[in-house]
Amino acid sequence: MTATTDRIRALNDELRQHLLSGGAVMTPGVAALGREAVQRIVQIIATYDDFCQDNDPHGEHDFGTFDFDGASIMFKIDYYDRTLTFHSPDPADPTVTERVITIMLAEEY
Repeated sequence: MTATTDRIRALNDELRQHLLSGGAVMTPGVAALGREAVQRIVQIIATYDDFCQDNDPHGEHDFGTFDFDGASIMFKIDYYDRTLTFHSPDPADPTVTERVITIMLAEEY
């Protein structure tokens, strides 16, 4: 791992664990599960630690999947420029990056 990867991972973990320093969106399928379910899903994502070579090949903690009450849930963190128009020029630099975590049902991918 490099210092850049370590920084990206730390920023992603901050967003995933605390929903700080970025945005969060959920798909209609996740929203339809109801408020209580969404709260539980957000908590599972905050404590998620099943990162491995298959789902985290770059070591950035930017993707995960898990089963929730019979549904397969996925989360993905993407890196945008500050205007949310283009990809970030440097995901390790929070001054030029807006992180967005998307929470979805696997079937919505």
